[in-house]
Amino acid sequence: MHELFEYIFNNDEKDALRHLVSTLKSSSKQYFLRNEISQAYADYCYQSEKPAYFYHSSSIGKLISYTHEIILEDNSIWFVVRPRIAIQEVWWVADDLNHFELKTPQALLDVRDRLRNSYQPLILEIDVTPFYKIPSISDPRNIGQGLSYLNHYLCNELLNDRDYWLEVLFKALQRIHYDETPLLIGSNISNGTQLAQQAKLALEIVNQQPPDEPYEKFKNDLQALGLEPGWGNTALRVRETLELFQRLIENPESAILEAFVSRIPAVFRVVVVSIHGWLAQEDVLGRTETAGQVAYVLEQTQNLEHKLREDIELAGLTELGIKPQIIILTRLIPNCEGTNCNLKREKVTGTENAWIVRVPFREFNPEVTQNWISKYEIWPYLETFALDAEQEILTNLGGRPNLIIGNYSDGNLVGFLLARRLKVTQCNIAHSLEKPKHLFSNLYWQNLEEQYHFSAQFTADLISMNAADIIITSSYQEIVGTPDKIGQYESYKCFTMPHLYHVVNGIDLLSSKFNMIAPGVDEEIFFPYTETERRSQSVSHRVHDLIFTQEDPHVFGKLEDQNKRPILAVSPITSIKNLSGLVECFGQSQELQEYCNLIIVTNKLYVDELSSEEKGEIQRIQDAIEQYQLQEKIRWLGMRLPNIDLGEAYRLIADKQGIFVHFASFEAFGRTILEAMVSGLPSFITEFGGASEIIDVEEDRFHINPTDLEGTAKKILYFIDQCINDTNYWQQTSEWVIQQIRNKYNWNLHTKQLLLISKIYGFWDFATQENQEALLHYLDALYHLMYKPRTEKILEEHMQR
Repeated sequence: MHELFEYIFNNDEKDALRHLVSTLKSSSKQYFLRNEISQAYADYCYQSEKPAYFYHSSSIGKLISYTHEIILEDNSIWFVVRPRIAIQEVWWVADDLNHFELKTPQALLDVRDRLRNSYQPLILEIDVTPFYKIPSISDPRNIGQGLSYLNHYLCNELLNDRDYWLEVLFKALQRIHYDETPLLIGSNISNGTQLAQQAKLALEIVNQQPPDEPYEKFKNDLQALGLEPGWGNTALRVRETLELFQRLIENPESAILEAFVSRIPAVFRVVVVSIHGWLAQEDVLGRTETAGQVAYVLEQTQNLEHKLREDIELAGLTELGIKPQIIILTRLIPNCEGTNCNLKREKVTGTENAWIVRVPFREFNPEVTQNWISKYEIWPYLETFALDAEQEILTNLGGRPNLIIGNYSDGNLVGFLLARRLKVTQCNIAHSLEKPKHLFSNLYWQNLEEQYHFSAQFTADLISMNAADIIITSSYQEIVGTPDKIGQYESYKCFTMPHLYHVVNGIDLLSSKFNMIAPGVDEEIFFPYTETERRSQSVSHRVHDLIFTQEDPHVFGKLEDQNKRPILAVSPITSIKNLSGLVECFGQSQELQEYCNLIIVTNKLYVDELSSEEKGEIQRIQDAIEQYQLQEKIRWLGMRLPNIDLGEAYRLIADKQGIFVHFASFEAFGRTILEAMVSGLPSFITEFGGASEIIDVEEDRFHINPTDLEGTAKKILYFIDQCINDTNYWQQTSEWVIQQIRNKYNWNLHTKQLLLISKIYGFWDFATQENQEALLHYLDALYHLMYKPRTEKILEEHMQR
């Protein structure tokens, strides 16, 4: 960047920069974001009649393309530039454009505080840089592939020092027990060299057995050598595992390490933490703000239990009576409004030994704690909840878990507290982080504190994401965004909360703890419309009537022509889901109305007893319908459909060769997109957020900009025109989107990768000399000195209710 600034300052492009700065100053604002900067530069180029190459390829054009913020101060101009993904630089430029300097993150944070008239010369600085050692990913393109990186790193170390790593392998395997029962290695093997020798002798024994010979028939011979159960359930399986072990010693490669570790029985008991939602079954599935998370947790648990059961059987451990155990840990809600959320235990449907275990909040004020508590208000109760839950976990599991998986900010913090006390592997899944969803939420946190309590939440996020051994994300963008937009985790790297603290470096984005593992979709419910033998005629008729014809108090609109191609949207009523924008887009396009009907399935139709955000969005939808006279071109279902009905709704739209549109202003991922696509619906997806990764970048014909209503309508109309001109086009696209989901987004792949990563990271504890206690003590200090005082203020408010 230094060369770029120097070039601009030493030639005619300096005049362009001077004009741009002058234009920004004339607006009377001080803080400018990327879109505003880009628009001001585009206006300058247009007014100055600059050629196209100047806009794109000049030095100032490149600078503007890298610039994400400009802050104007007296005699100073501050540029926050992002020359590469995950890398930010701060440049100070003198007001006369005669001098520039690279500045520290601390200088930028001071500037932002001054912008708020909140500058303090001495303020707490949070910086995790000293605690992140090797291994660290060097190429930003590999961010989110921590498992692959660790595999390569470990194998390189193994190759460099065979004797040392053989000993590490021995110690890693020796520690594996189920309660007091040793697995894999018995006490009469005392070192790595001896293990390698005994494994070779064991291989000779199993080579003499028929491939399908049960392990029980020759286990005594292996145990005499010091090899305990866990190598496999048949002679073939044991032989393959022993061969992988030998190959790993003789010729370490990442693929061999991965294959070997995937067979090791090291995970038997799992705790999945999801605190604040209405977590129940029977189509309860959370409130509006948690429905996707609850569905994710239940489906992940069902598939995780199946995978663990399969792994235990293949390892030959069923004869020992070993079974997988999974707990979904959530809160018990006494005033449960007719749901099961007041039951202490509830078996997870479709599993043998997975349970929802509910622990009540302590009754600081029963008027609050006996009811559902919003995710913004829950913070004062998490510590005592974790302490009470610890004993429930140990009682229900009969021992310590091997893995704790947190969900969302509150679940991840409880995961941190439990993992810290129980000394087990901690995995974080955020789903969606609040900080990047609310513009300037950190800078103006004091103004938002009464409603959102962001000071507690953002501090909790910093603690749990740094404490976690593993962070699972659904997409690359969730971590580091795109060249044009910073990622959700990246937003925690450097920020200020005036009068509270400065975060100089809040997370190492190059850490190998980040792993992209996309969720799956429940294909028992959501399956292609072409699989007619699986479809219930009674359900189909009921849902068809509801969508297209039935009069109901919770349905608005009467379709004038039901034969038009339907456009379907499914989402809750929130401003960020932007259904009002979709209705506006449809209303502005006479061509779309000519060819299509619009069908929206959401959770509400009326404004009674709703939040101000929901009321505003419903009113905007109603206003657009009235303005464009869409009453006979739209069906608006304001009710939550049971999953069985929703699955059939997607298929009914596909029967009519319809399409699905996800019009959100921002979407971290988007479960409904997976559901629609696997049902066979060609889908148009917002380009803002990780959801856009569901469809390959090359297929940008299906990526839409929800702020460009005309452009979105044109993309949809172009697709419809293709379908009209080629009768096979819709069908070909439908088959393609089905395969996209089945190949990349399935729970079997998700659970396989999740368990493999947890095993690799458990192994990593023995493969390095790095001590995490210093980091954990640092995070403990943040917890007790910063987080808890914030929660105590919330509790004081609750006690007054």
